[in-house]
Amino acid sequence: MSSVLIVGAGGVGQVVAHKCAQQPEIFSDITLASRTESKCKAIAKQIKRKIRTAQVDADKVPQMVKLIKRVKPKLVINVALPYQDLHIMDACLATGVDYLDTANYEPLDKAKFEYKWQWAYQSRFKKAGIMALLGSGFDPGVTNVYTAWLHKHEFDSIETIDIVDANAGSHGQPFATNFNPEINIREITQRGRFWENKSWQETDPLSVRRSFDFPEGIGPMNIYLLYHEELESIAKHFPNLKRARFWMTFSENYLNHLRVLQNVGMTRIDPVKFQGKEIVPIQFLKALLPDPASLGPLTKGRTCIGVVAQGRKNGKDKVAFIYNICDHEAAYREVKSQAISYTTGVPAAVGAEMMLTGQWRGKGVFNMEQFDPDPFLEVIGPRGLPWKVVPLNAPMD
Repeated sequence: MSSVLIVGAGGVGQVVAHKCAQQPEIFSDITLASRTESKCKAIAKQIKRKIRTAQVDADKVPQMVKLIKRVKPKLVINVALPYQDLHIMDACLATGVDYLDTANYEPLDKAKFEYKWQWAYQSRFKKAGIMALLGSGFDPGVTNVYTAWLHKHEFDSIETIDIVDANAGSHGQPFATNFNPEINIREITQRGRFWENKSWQETDPLSVRRSFDFPEGIGPMNIYLLYHEELESIAKHFPNLKRARFWMTFSENYLNHLRVLQNVGMTRIDPVKFQGKEIVPIQFLKALLPDPASLGPLTKGRTCIGVVAQGRKNGKDKVAFIYNICDHEAAYREVKSQAISYTTGVPAAVGAEMMLTGQWRGKGVFNMEQFDPDPFLEVIGPRGLPWKVVPLNAPMD
């Protein structure tokens, strides 16, 4: 039985709080903290168990240190903004407490996310005798574990992987993002990157498109090549891969709105002067768009996220697809959040479970694929994200 501190009260934080509360034998004491404590209190009211709440500005390390010392958690689960990762890691170092997050650090003033900033904490975490688990969401997170599981059980060698992420749902709004608009738009408007022949290749944003036939009735959808952080760690920890790519679906309606917003400068991340004050256009846009948390009761349909792997088994060519399908309405009935938040929050809670039960342990900074995938995948199905493996006739071109 362990005490945990969850930092962040958005859609993902709500899911993590619910899922931790469902396992009292593991998460004996839960504190949910955010800059706006009223959001924490609203989530706590949804949960039958007692959840403590707190106010904290995660950008301020002294505030985080003070809160950690007061709560005395065994683990800090960071589901706040990616800009705050390093501050929270610093607070964990100062207090000797383990750390987990779902997305890697990104500087506020530059739309560029990579693991170098957090990997640089390796020696400090190891010296302190504590553990950091990075990217314990779905992608990154479960996709990393899927890759490790395929490598362990289904293939003698893997040559290529393609991570595919489809939201085949609809919220009925003219334009909205399914998670933090600022983070979402920064992510998809940067240049595409993929790993091929031991080097990074770049593409113009959203310039490479394919059609992928998603299983269980979802059907063919257009997918677009993006850069996503799990590619960086997977390429590092599976050095024999010849190619690794990431793909995501977008509707034409979404892309048309995005093009207009880009053309008029609303996706800019640099400050501009307006009536004598500096504003950041993308942050202003975030204030105008629907709060992703408000989309939960409106969203219908399913998501499908998985890994297509191509390689060799027993001397023969093989292609396999390992995936999860999650239903938006079912997720909302359980935790009052849609499937985008659900598929990130559940793996965060399961990753925390792996750490607290000692099934995944180490001193230093780790990515998900560095651990045995079996105990994680044994648990995540019963926790709400079942998975399947199916053969495919051919790899993606």
